[in-house]
Amino acid sequence: MGDQTNTGSFICSCPDKSTGNAYNGTCEANKSQLGVRVAVGVSAGLVVLVVTMSCAYMIRLKRSLAAVKQRYFKQHGGLLLFEEMKSKQGGLSFTLFTEEELEEATGGFDERNVLGKGGSGTVYKGSLRDGSAVAIKKCKLASERQEKEFGKEMLILSQVNHRNVVRLHGCCLEVEVPMLVYEFVPNGTLYHLIHGHRGSRVSFATRLKIAHEADEALAYLHSWASPPIIHGDVKSPNILIDDSYAAKLSDFGASTLAPTDEAQFVTFVQGTYGYLDPEYMQTSKLTSKSDVYSFGVVLLELLTCRKAMNLQALDDDDINLSAQFLRAMGEKRLDEILDEQIKGEQSMELIEQVAELAKQCLDMASDKRPSMREVVEELDRVRKLSRHPCGSQQETCDEEELKALLVGSPGTTSSEIQLSITTNAYVSITDSAYLGVQSPR
Repeated sequence: MGDQTNTGSFICSCPDKSTGNAYNGTCEANKSQLGVRVAVGVSAGLVVLVVTMSCAYMIRLKRSLAAVKQRYFKQHGGLLLFEEMKSKQGGLSFTLFTEEELEEATGGFDERNVLGKGGSGTVYKGSLRDGSAVAIKKCKLASERQEKEFGKEMLILSQVNHRNVVRLHGCCLEVEVPMLVYEFVPNGTLYHLIHGHRGSRVSFATRLKIAHEADEALAYLHSWASPPIIHGDVKSPNILIDDSYAAKLSDFGASTLAPTDEAQFVTFVQGTYGYLDPEYMQTSKLTSKSDVYSFGVVLLELLTCRKAMNLQALDDDDINLSAQFLRAMGEKRLDEILDEQIKGEQSMELIEQVAELAKQCLDMASDKRPSMREVVEELDRVRKLSRHPCGSQQETCDEEELKALLVGSPGTTSSEIQLSITTNAYVSITDSAYLGVQSPR
């Protein structure tokens, strides 16, 4: 401490944390303590500096991310959609979700929540904060035209209200490629129903019901939606099945508004091979008749339980189901490609009527194909006939009553009517999955 004794025998000491000659007044701060103080001061300053810089960086990053999200939002037509939602004053049941909400709903887009992957994106099962189950689709990169029209088309699709169309709850526009949020349909797809479970067989009546309901949804989009909507990717994986075996048309990833002039027709070809309209592939002109062709392929899947494309086929002519079918029809060999189950439970005449309808849908010339409304009418007629007691071997047919069921179908001739009346073959009239036919709404 540097103690010193003066002449009066007094001891003079330097203050704590200092050393030197206290008698001469030359006490100095302890150098080791000074170093500690300087080190502490410098460290504290560095900590404050780092924290300050980190906060500034985070604020800047947050603002930058917000700017990017805002740019994407505007790019996808979000401002138009937002203004329209405000003008509806609560009349539009549609939600603009944030990216964070959808990440939370899917567990960070966990692969375990993937419901399916396709050409237009990946679909995840999610659970919103209110507990409702949804299907969230992360779309793939869109064209510039699609980006500009996205908000407008979402507005129109949000107003589609039909029991056989999957409900669109909302979307997220603050990401590079928009995400769509649909109602969750629990029983998988038509594709999995007819191709995925060989032990679980589907009756002809149930197949007719699913086809009729899916077609009603398409007819609604083509004829009753305002403006009309072309789906653009009709296929069995895009027809969902609920617990009551009701059909729900889904995935409007390739959909477009029906064009109002010739200039709007030209677009890039999109869709799924095996279902694509050959005329569309050649001309790039998507029309409602393109959906009709694709639906014809779905009818074939229901009749044959074969996939639209079979890449393992030994013969190139057998790769495409529609080509197989048209060749079999031309050579009067339909029986060879039909699913064995429906041949065993249903009259061949009724099956042939559905096959003839599929053939009309698959006509190479789009103007010769029936409209979706005409297809609905024909399927409705066939369903009524399949459930009518006159179809049973145990019942006696009332000719006039059966004629009333058959007349009115596009392309039905008097000879076909007479053939159906005189056949009097067994027709299944009970089906636990049947829900009844209703008018489009």
